[in-house]
Amino acid sequence: MKSFKCLLAIVGVYAIAFASLYTFAHRPSNRSEAAITFSPIEAKAAPLNPAASRYRLDASASKFMAHASRSGLFWFKGHGHHIAIREFDGEAVLDPDSLGNSSLTIIAKSASMEETSDVFTAPQKQIINKELRDIVLLPNQYPEITFKSTQVTGTSNGPGQYDLKINGNLTLLGVTRPITIPTKVTVSGNQLRAQGEFSISRDDFKVKATSAFHGMVRVADKVSFEFDIVGAR
Repeated sequence: MKSFKCLLAIVGVYAIAFASLYTFAHRPSNRSEAAITFSPIEAKAAPLNPAASRYRLDASASKFMAHASRSGLFWFKGHGHHIAIREFDGEAVLDPDSLGNSSLTIIAKSASMEETSDVFTAPQKQIINKELRDIVLLPNQYPEITFKSTQVTGTSNGPGQYDLKINGNLTLLGVTRPITIPTKVTVSGNQLRAQGEFSISRDDFKVKATSAFHGMVRVADKVSFEFDIVGAR
């Protein structure tokens, strides 16, 4: 009998405790439901402005050239090098309502660069291209040359016409340096066309001079680039 009374007492204690907790949990509150409701936070990339468009670069419809003048005597006096960048990929984003939200990324395959100047014979081009790979560009070690924009500024010159300055980082032979690329952009339908010129210093990127015929051609420090790149939306 005594044990039975003890059991009843324990059950009574639990019943009182449960009732207290239930009352506490359901007591009226002056706070709004929003103040006591928690929602998970999801990290999402900021959406593009509806007016902005992405364009995939098309190397097959584009022209991208590197020009290196020479500063030596001997075999190719007066002849510069005209190196075509045959393979590249990338993306351009153009926001006509806020040009600062635009961007550019280009990834070029260093092994695809080759001499195109008509002043050289086919055997000479073979030698130059071999030295481009073996001495200058080293594609086995540095297969890609990349440019990624950090800031875009410019003005609109009419429907689908823009003059831009694209600041960004160029990585060549494992060396990254900031450069600025003045660019004229034309948009027509689903196509974007970017045209312009810029130059770099070989010394800034530790690029060796092209030394065709074992050093008989010495390339000047400044290397200029011209491009006419097409992208499709």
